[in-house]
Amino acid sequence: MKKTKHALAAFLAGASLLVGAPALAAVTDMPGGPAVNELNFQPPVTKLAQELHSLHTMMLIICLVIFLAVFGVMFYSIIKHRKSKGHQPANFHESTTVEVIWTVVPFIIVILMALPATKTVVAMKDTTNADLTIKVTGYQWKWGYDYLKGDGEGIKFLSTLTTPRSQIDGAEPKSNTYLQEVDNPMVVPVNKKVRLITTANDVIHSFYVPAFGIKQDAIPGFVRDTWFKAEKVGEYRGFCTELCGKEHAFMPVVVKVVSEDDYNKWVDAQKKQMAASADDPNKTYTVQELMERGQKVYASNCAVCHQPNGKGGGAFPALDGGKIVTGPVADHVSIVLHGKNAMPNWSHLNDVELAAVITYERNSWSNKTGDVVQPAQVREARGNKSANAVGAAADAAKNS
Repeated sequence: MKKTKHALAAFLAGASLLVGAPALAAVTDMPGGPAVNELNFQPPVTKLAQELHSLHTMMLIICLVIFLAVFGVMFYSIIKHRKSKGHQPANFHESTTVEVIWTVVPFIIVILMALPATKTVVAMKDTTNADLTIKVTGYQWKWGYDYLKGDGEGIKFLSTLTTPRSQIDGAEPKSNTYLQEVDNPMVVPVNKKVRLITTANDVIHSFYVPAFGIKQDAIPGFVRDTWFKAEKVGEYRGFCTELCGKEHAFMPVVVKVVSEDDYNKWVDAQKKQMAASADDPNKTYTVQELMERGQKVYASNCAVCHQPNGKGGGAFPALDGGKIVTGPVADHVSIVLHGKNAMPNWSHLNDVELAAVITYERNSWSNKTGDVVQPAQVREARGNKSANAVGAAADAAKNS
């Protein structure tokens, strides 16, 4: 009986592996990202990345030659001069020849490795004569892009992960761009030198795109820079490489390299969109306008921690029925502006966006407070107005 049970268990285990096989076989290379069973770096699309690949290969060959030479001599000596063959150990204390060899040879090796490496490092730091300058700001947990100089000057947006929560939770099959897809990729023209200025709003992040051969820390209060010049049209993916908090794995980098004509079309479309959707901080918005806008802001910024249904999780409390969103408006505005504990501050969002998302949270799910927060109230809170004044303004708006 026991043998039968064991045989049945083994059969079921084998069947489960066969059932899982198609899912494993369905995994494909990520466009612009890592490939299945990839052993080397991602294919380079910039001269800097090509030089890094060449340096890596050269140094790997040098290390391999050293390894084979050292261990070859060692094992030859062990086998050919072993005691069982009657060999006696040599008895000497100094050898000028040996000392010269083990000083000169490593020095030559270091020089051979240092010269090309230094040339590449110096080139990596040369951010002059850039065609385009983009400021990259790390947030918990997204990237912000501000186009400072060149075509597209004035364009700014946030880039947020768009992988569905159902895939992250394992409820749906994962796509081949899992955790490497965003709503707004950085867009740059091909064959143009792009200077990136990196900083951060909260903690240390690190901006990394393997195909470009660039990796630059983004540090709060500091400005660092790097550059790249992509030579091939396509989408290229990277990620934050500095442990920056709970959602560290969920802030990818996506850079879309397009032709110069397509880039000019994108710039025109972005500027028209910005002009059409420009927020008026002095306008009094209707509840419907705030709720519609707030839902979008919540999905892009808040849902990753508090969940789309407002139920929260871990260090992030539920907003559905939560004491902050059903309590005094002033406290709600303050915590969104300034953050608390694991909650980052959202002061980089404009007054309209903050007013909209606070109104949305206070009137969604089971929350039916009836509170309406206007941009002017957020502006007052930014100006260090008293909490009572902000709360009074919210009450006046609700009762009007």
